[in-house]
Amino acid sequence: MSALRVAAVQHDIVWEDREATCARLVPRIADAAGAGAGLVVLSETYSTGFSTAIDVVAEDADGPSVTFLAEQALAHGIWVCGSVPERVPGATRPSNCLVVAGPAGERHRYRKIHPFTFAGEHEHYDAGHEHVTITVGDVRLSLFVCYDLRFADEFWALAPVTDAYVVVANWPAGRRTHWQTLLRARAIENQAYVVGVNRVGSGGGLDYAGDSAVIGPFGDEIAVAPDVGSTGVETTLLADLDPAHVAETRARYPFLQDRR
Repeated sequence: MSALRVAAVQHDIVWEDREATCARLVPRIADAAGAGAGLVVLSETYSTGFSTAIDVVAEDADGPSVTFLAEQALAHGIWVCGSVPERVPGATRPSNCLVVAGPAGERHRYRKIHPFTFAGEHEHYDAGHEHVTITVGDVRLSLFVCYDLRFADEFWALAPVTDAYVVVANWPAGRRTHWQTLLRARAIENQAYVVGVNRVGSGGGLDYAGDSAVIGPFGDEIAVAPDVGSTGVETTLLADLDPAHVAETRARYPFLQDRR
């Protein structure tokens, strides 16, 4: 089994301006591809920020934000992902959809199962209903968005078919210790990698500290963004996700088999 190099791109977002944000991301993705990344992970609502102004940010399926992901994947021969406020045919509200675009035109979608009711997300976005696990190279990736991170049972259910969890977020600085703790907990509980990518900067009246990280299957910090305060700093974390290491960890410490 071969490892997959992932680039966790911790980036700022130009509020509700997808064209400006995407323009800023083009060189970041190119640099990550140049460093050998086979998978580039952007943030939740990567092009607009976490806005509830649906009339401004929502897009039809395969709209400009998804097209950008697909174009970047094709241009560099890699996989690129980020979440998008995407309209669903026949639905009254869009979904918060994590789209993974591949180099051969593949497009996988995970629709966020847990809208963040504390911020009224459920009033503007419909909940998804299905978990999604995909394979990139030899690595099995299970997809989650932001608030999903708080629901351990969702991660537990997918552990047998998962080498790495990908969690994209717009997680505010005021609850940053929760984000940091839960990323590591999900890795330790499930003996799998966790790739957590959070935005930085400010938007919609909130600050975002980033704290993006790649955590290993034994809870070790493989790559962590620097702590520079409540609005963070743009950076790219590179890490190799090795499915053999996951299998070895689970064989040496067979904790998962004891779940009831």
